[in-house]
Amino acid sequence: MYTPKHFAETRLEILHGLIRAYPFATVVTRTANGLVANHLPFELVGGVVHGHVARGNELAQLDGAEVLLVFRGPDGYISPNWYPSKHETGREVPTWNYAVVHVHGRLRVIDDAAWLRRLLETLTDHHEAGQPQPWKITDAPDDHIEKSLRAIVGLEVAIERIEGKFKLSQNHPARNRAGVIAGLRKRDGDGDAELAALMSIQQESEP
Repeated sequence: MYTPKHFAETRLEILHGLIRAYPFATVVTRTANGLVANHLPFELVGGVVHGHVARGNELAQLDGAEVLLVFRGPDGYISPNWYPSKHETGREVPTWNYAVVHVHGRLRVIDDAAWLRRLLETLTDHHEAGQPQPWKITDAPDDHIEKSLRAIVGLEVAIERIEGKFKLSQNHPARNRAGVIAGLRKRDGDGDAELAALMSIQQESEP
């Protein structure tokens, strides 16, 4: 991934934070038919990510394969009109701000019903936590859960390398960055509030 120095994010707590906040990843791997991409939610546990797929998915047959997981945070178009400097010099152009984390490792396929059940319990407890009446696996009949577990396999990727690119206007002076944050909040489109919040956190965390 092309990452200019001012956009590189190396702090593990920040990278892990994005994975936890945006756990739906694109999984890229090479097969006999070329590159394949799948889209799956993962759970980060220490330096490992866990997920699952249907047995019919090609990933279920790729134990040991090298994989790239792309976790994408908020993103959005940035208008040069939001830069105070544009109104002074005109020397600004549009861009796109975003945050991504790339996880590199090897795929481990896990065919173990007890392991899968624990994973699904963890995933559902996590994502149902905000519901008025959170759904639990025990809400479904045992035979239905057993049938569902037979239809999937687990995935585990130990993180061998992790890299982050947080392109959040760090190459601009503070007043331009403040203008972008204000512009995003005013536009308030899909993901704009999240991108503005991430820019604010990034700016506050800088030395």
